[in-house]
Amino acid sequence: MFISTALISCLLLSSCQSSDATPIPSSNQNSPALPKVMTPDWGIAATLTGMGYPPIAMGDKSIYREWVGKPTIPAITKDVGTRYQPNPEMFSQLDLDMVIDSSFYEHLRPMYGDLPIHSIALDSSNKIATWKDFIEPTLKLGEYIGQPQAAQTYLDRSKNEIKQAGQIFRTRYPHIRKLAVVQFADTDNLRMYSQNSLFAPALAEMGLDLITLGDGNQWGFAPVMLGDLAQLDNDTCLVVVEPISDLLKLKLKDSLVWQRLGYSFDKDRQHANEGRCLTLLPPTWINGGIASMTVLAERLTTASFVGDTDL
Repeated sequence: MFISTALISCLLLSSCQSSDATPIPSSNQNSPALPKVMTPDWGIAATLTGMGYPPIAMGDKSIYREWVGKPTIPAITKDVGTRYQPNPEMFSQLDLDMVIDSSFYEHLRPMYGDLPIHSIALDSSNKIATWKDFIEPTLKLGEYIGQPQAAQTYLDRSKNEIKQAGQIFRTRYPHIRKLAVVQFADTDNLRMYSQNSLFAPALAEMGLDLITLGDGNQWGFAPVMLGDLAQLDNDTCLVVVEPISDLLKLKLKDSLVWQRLGYSFDKDRQHANEGRCLTLLPPTWINGGIASMTVLAERLTTASFVGDTDL
């Protein structure tokens, strides 16, 4: 179905604005007081913010801007230091009603004293992750803060944004359907994101397929070697998640394996349709549940693929 350029621009603008919006709920004398929440977890902070109820404190807020980015955490949210080891003195000065964390931060719980602690996991425990896996923890988060409807609204809005992003992507690149997603550790070792990562349901909602070369670990990726990428079909585009340094790019350019694979970061190839299909994606937090999926979908709509995109 043909979609006009104006409509694509409208959808893209709408998606970007709604994903980044941080509506701060209004209150009145008849409304119950909103719980004052602290979380050390970026994914929980992003989801709460996306619902319109950002935490009053979180860990590594300044670094969040670089690695997660959206939704934007409001200025009123305090930074209590590193996520894994918050500053006890800063924490003691907070007026809190509860802490919401994940099992990764269990070691911090003695610091919370008598505060109620809720724990959720914004990931999938299944071999193949689906959108359904992320519904329950998101709704639980809404229940913890006494805003179940806000959680449901957030889920519905996010799913719609991701589907719209898929429509935009498929219009820009009608021949691209299969994506393999990797991140470089060095020139020879990569993480390939697997079917139990949030990339699988996000791409599925976009009408795309995640291609993998093995089962993932508990973090949603499988370690692979550079040469393993030769197993990918020619109609699979490679998505490289940043950061990747200029030095690493230069080393890859000199790598015989990389040359034989046929990939290149050279943007001049975009119009020449030379080499295998590839794109660079800005750092995308893979442990943020629905919040990360919406950011991933938005970034794919603006990604520039080089190489052969007429697969």
